[in-house]
Amino acid sequence: MYSRIAGTGSYLPDQVVTNFDLEKRMDTTDEWIRTRTGIERRHLAAPGQTTVDMAEHAARRAIEAAGVTPAEIDFIVFGTTTPDLVFPNCGTLLQARLGARGCPAFSVETACSGFIYALSIADKFVKAGEAKCALVVGAETLSRITDWNDRNTAVLFGDGAGALVLKPTAEAGILSTHLHSDGEYKDLLYVESGVSRGFEVDPATNKVNIGIKMAGSEVFKVAVTKLGAAVDEALAANGLEKSAVDWLIPHQANIRIIGAMAKRLDLPMEKVILTVQDHGNTSAASVPLALDTGVRDGRIKRGDLLLLEAFGGGFTWGSALVRF
Repeated sequence: MYSRIAGTGSYLPDQVVTNFDLEKRMDTTDEWIRTRTGIERRHLAAPGQTTVDMAEHAARRAIEAAGVTPAEIDFIVFGTTTPDLVFPNCGTLLQARLGARGCPAFSVETACSGFIYALSIADKFVKAGEAKCALVVGAETLSRITDWNDRNTAVLFGDGAGALVLKPTAEAGILSTHLHSDGEYKDLLYVESGVSRGFEVDPATNKVNIGIKMAGSEVFKVAVTKLGAAVDEALAANGLEKSAVDWLIPHQANIRIIGAMAKRLDLPMEKVILTVQDHGNTSAASVPLALDTGVRDGRIKRGDLLLLEAFGGGFTWGSALVRF
């Protein structure tokens, strides 16, 4: 028994903020952002629009593409760092929207690696025969935890959602997944506030101070090293050479990291699904967003070998080798 991707979906909110828009509110330029990150624009959730709101759009599109109904979904795993509520979890909230009542539904929080972790979990449930129609989601409203006065991080992040449906098959679809974490790096990329730790309130505005903290150059070095190892691990586990990979679908965080991974695989950038320019770093949403883009524009075809990878705060990282 294997699992295979039956359908994909994604969603980006309507509001677009370009680099030129950011030039007007902080000390930065379009050229500075593009040359260092590859990002040209990002989408921001509308006031009142939540992570689950966006996820529902992506999930329904994936369900439709898979040719199933919401009632057939029997397992939901939802990767996110920006949940609607402390509880119920986003998976359960989405379940209620879809009407997939009674099945397991939960969230995982591993920052930008959330979708890869969620995919790995769902794959194992399908392989074990405990799920026959699994919904895997990655969605974020990072704009709500972005410090818009910090030009080093504010230019990077955006909101969005992506999803896919996994179904059992006799032929290998998800060939393998590989997950890793190392909390020793926690001080390089984190959000300093939390429920048990508490939140600081700005006395001047009476608003909660919350923002992503990142040591950019150090994160870059570790990300390239760890992701490179995860890429090699996925190929070695399946006895495959780099030349077997048809498409690299990376975490859309930074064009330089993506370029380094393509170089490691000896892949031309034409064989990389690149969407970072259109939505920035959407954390757990970025891999399924890129996957859905490649599927819907016809570049990714049935039988293609896909290598997915992501790296997130903590640090967490992972890869998946997928026969589409």
